[in-house]
Amino acid sequence: MTAEVEALWHEIEAIGVVDHHVHGVVGGELERGVFEELLTESDRAVPGWMTQFDSPLGFAVRRWCAPVLELPPHASPEEYLAARESWGSREVARRLLAAAGVDRFLVETGLGGGLAEMAALSGRPVHEVVRLESVLEEVAASGAAAADLPLRFREELAQRAASAVGVKSIIAYRWGFDFDPDPPGEAEVVRAAGAWLREGTSRVSDPVLLRFALWTGVEHGLPIQLHTAYGDPDLELHRCDPLLLTRFIKEVEPRGVDLLLLHCYPYHRNAAYLAQVFPHVHFDVGLAVNHTGARSEAVIAESLELAPFAKVFYSSDAWGLPELHHLGAVLWRRGMTRVLGHHVDSGDWTFDDAVRVARMIGRDNAERIYHLR
Repeated sequence: MTAEVEALWHEIEAIGVVDHHVHGVVGGELERGVFEELLTESDRAVPGWMTQFDSPLGFAVRRWCAPVLELPPHASPEEYLAARESWGSREVARRLLAAAGVDRFLVETGLGGGLAEMAALSGRPVHEVVRLESVLEEVAASGAAAADLPLRFREELAQRAASAVGVKSIIAYRWGFDFDPDPPGEAEVVRAAGAWLREGTSRVSDPVLLRFALWTGVEHGLPIQLHTAYGDPDLELHRCDPLLLTRFIKEVEPRGVDLLLLHCYPYHRNAAYLAQVFPHVHFDVGLAVNHTGARSEAVIAESLELAPFAKVFYSSDAWGLPELHHLGAVLWRRGMTRVLGHHVDSGDWTFDDAVRVARMIGRDNAERIYHLR
């Protein structure tokens, strides 16, 4: 590492990042099987003939999280889990969250995990991002009739969004991005609501209702996060390419609402294109940074190939394990240092420009879009 790259590392290490898309921490002590399941996006049990520690993410845990628990880098899985048990789950969470160097967490609460708990464990400010589908499901569970559901949802969302910094849709999971981009009519929504309520299922997956929830989110004017691409087997990846959102993006553009494409891997180059050509589109590669481990530098480099740097955001998308909150920040800082350091060493960038871009992506862009200043 040259002296200039080392200086760049110290500058990036000092950035108090804004994790603009993150979830809470699972409480209580975890058995090895549960811990390993939380190291993968799969919702299936890890087969008995393998261990999730033998994955890019598993290796990253042993390399970067072990020292936070006062173990040598690359401690064995058995040593790591023993230390974790010895410290206790709350102290493990406190240490790893503190070591992440995150100034603010924007917590999407649809997966559970309260804001107060996250604030207590991290000692940092937290802000809520409201999941649209969860609010719609709560309204349905409250006994709303089909004819009343549209109004009841609008009222409940208005109340929830009043104290939130953004909303999020998981239409990618529940249907895919190949949906009709136009807002549904009121009568169409009521018919779909009636069919859903008669089924008696708690999970909303009807494309009409999903479009209704999404467009209601647009009406509120807050930034809208959209899960894109890589995720658990609940989605069909080929239907989650952000390019499928192009007509919806064009419909939203005149309304002045910002769209934030989350994760995007392996379609992150497609997301970068959309962020370049549409002023209201932004993106991150959060989830992929953790799960690609030592190769995350390549994903970060590809995310910076095309889009204006004011359109790229930092996130960890961590949920459950505080290791993921920590690793998201560690691997992002490491990757940014290597990618931008190469530009500085080659003479393509100045040192000051590299620091400025790192601050934009790590903190400034989120503060601007979510009005955190």
